[in-house]
Amino acid sequence: MSISSSSMLVEMNISVWTAAIIDRKATDKATLDAHAVADAGKFRKNLMAGTSLRKDIADYAALCRTWHNGRTLPWSDKGVRLLPTSMFLEYKREADARASYFNSKVTKFVAEYPNLVEAARHNLGDLFNAGDYPSADDVESKFAFRLVFSPVPEVGDFRIDVASDELAHLRSQYEAAYTDRVGDAMKTTWNKLHSTLLTMSEKLTEPEGEETKQFRSTFVTNAQEMCQLLTHLNITKDPELESARQALEKAIRGVDVDNIRKDEIARSDLKTQVDSVLGQFDW
Repeated sequence: MSISSSSMLVEMNISVWTAAIIDRKATDKATLDAHAVADAGKFRKNLMAGTSLRKDIADYAALCRTWHNGRTLPWSDKGVRLLPTSMFLEYKREADARASYFNSKVTKFVAEYPNLVEAARHNLGDLFNAGDYPSADDVESKFAFRLVFSPVPEVGDFRIDVASDELAHLRSQYEAAYTDRVGDAMKTTWNKLHSTLLTMSEKLTEPEGEETKQFRSTFVTNAQEMCQLLTHLNITKDPELESARQALEKAIRGVDVDNIRKDEIARSDLKTQVDSVLGQFDW
C-alpha cells in the first residue's frame, strides 16, 4: 500500500516560554516548615504571576496543536503527522495565518516584558528575584512556530550499500512498520467518525422524566465538517469508511437544528438514522 503520492508529512513545532522556575529557597522553607525530608517536594514559581499575556500565548499554542491534530493523521512517535495533499493549500493557508497571529502576540509580549517584570515584583512579593528573569531577547528566542513539510518515503526505498540479505531485512521491517502506520492513521479516521456518531446518538437520547437537552448550532455543523474532513482523511480510499461517511451525510442532509430543538419526532427520526449507521459497521 503506497500513499506517498496522495499524502505528505508535516511537523508542527510550537515552543512557548514556560516562565516557570524552581525556587530553591522557597522549597527549603516549605520543607522545613512541614518537618519533611528534603525531597518531599519542590516549589515551582510562576515568573509572570498575576499577568495573562504569556498564558494567552500558551493557550493559543495549545489551540493550534489541537487544530493541527484534527486535520492530520498520526504517522510516527516523534510528532510527524500525515497530511493528505488535497488539504495542503487549505492547511498551509490556515497554518500561516495562525503563525502570523502567534508571532504578533509574541511581539506584544516582548514589548511589554519590562513592565511585566515590574508587575511581578509586586505580585510575587518576597518570592521576587530579579536574577530569575532572562533578557527580553532571550525570552523572545524561547518562542517559535515552525512547520516542516516532507514527502512520505516510498516503501523499500533504501539507498544504502549493504549486503542483499540485510537490505531485504530492512525492507521487510520498513514495510511492516509502514503498514502499521497506515493502519493506525486509518483507525484514527474511523475513530473520528465513530466519536461523532456516538456523541450525536447520546445527545438525541431522551431518558424518561428528564428535560429535553439543549441543542447548539454546532450539533449539526460539527457533523457536516466531519463529513467534509473525511473526504480528505480517507487516505486509503476505504470504501467502507466512505460508505459510513455518506450514510451520516445523508442522515444530516437538510436537518435544521431549530427543528431538532422543538420537534421530538424529528429528534427521534434523526437518532434512528444515526443509530442505523452505528449498527451497520464494525467499529
